[in-house]
Amino acid sequence: MLIIRPIRSSDFDALYQIAVESGHGFTSLPVNEELLKRKIARSEASFIKAVERPFDEGYLMVLEDTDNGMVVGTCALEAAVGMEDAFYHYRLGTEVYHSEQIHVRNEVETLTLCHDYTGAAELCTLFLREPYRKGNNGRMLSRSRFLLLASHSERFGETVIAEMRGVSDENGNSPFYAWLQKHFLGIDFVEADYLSGLGQKAFMAEMMPRNPVYVCLLPEEAQKVIGEVHTNTRPAISLLRAEGFRCRGYVDIFDAGPTVECTLQDIRGVRDSRLLTVRIGAMPESKSNFLISNTKLADYRATSADLQVSADSDEVILSPELAAGLLVDNGELVRVLAM
Repeated sequence: MLIIRPIRSSDFDALYQIAVESGHGFTSLPVNEELLKRKIARSEASFIKAVERPFDEGYLMVLEDTDNGMVVGTCALEAAVGMEDAFYHYRLGTEVYHSEQIHVRNEVETLTLCHDYTGAAELCTLFLREPYRKGNNGRMLSRSRFLLLASHSERFGETVIAEMRGVSDENGNSPFYAWLQKHFLGIDFVEADYLSGLGQKAFMAEMMPRNPVYVCLLPEEAQKVIGEVHTNTRPAISLLRAEGFRCRGYVDIFDAGPTVECTLQDIRGVRDSRLLTVRIGAMPESKSNFLISNTKLADYRATSADLQVSADSDEVILSPELAAGLLVDNGELVRVLAM
């Protein structure tokens, strides 16, 4: 059985391997032993913390194959970004130049550095190891976070965002960043991305262009990738668009990948999920595939299963094995969402 659960300290070796496998541009998991251990400790503390309003909590989860005990994927939620460290984006805008005298009107696209998403919740750290990229595993791992959002919405910002990985080659070279490196930062993309992942962001405030950047003055290869996603990220952005996420004109400051957003309560997986009461027994034969989770926090568990769910009933029958995997008993609540 594949079970999604909060990360724990014993998962460090698996998390480190996932950080290695995720490659360049996966900022949220730098290959740094100390940082990864801090991420695990922060997540463990967040899952047991009493929260009155979202602040700087981070909820990191893993996908475990219970048949062999292997951790085969990760996903995470940030409660409210930018509350302690600056959270930068470029905002795409337009400046209009018009002269009646010479009968000329031009619209020029600009990029302006901003902190507009401060306080938003963030979907992040989604990674599935190669052998498990099949069936609905990726969809299950990604959408499991919506059930956590639905059950514990008070712990997250009202707007939920996701930063999509931008265009870069197999060596980690970004066409957009090449311009930034040449004229402003002076360090390569991999190093800048790594420092950002470590939370060492002072160089951004010190070296990034402070005034709006005219897109038309950028090299053509840099212009072409603004708002475009990495090939490996296309399935992820398609899934989020189906959930109601849209790009509102914000892109990453390093690779210009798009950031998508949706109001928490308008996310389809949050809105359409249902709370049902568990009855343990023999599961019916006529079933459909559902994402299912318990409603706990520190003991959060989620998976996918074939269930019989009726619009006329607030009850769902789970096998003893499935109930045990989800840490639920008779009479407890689970949250379900059609896959």
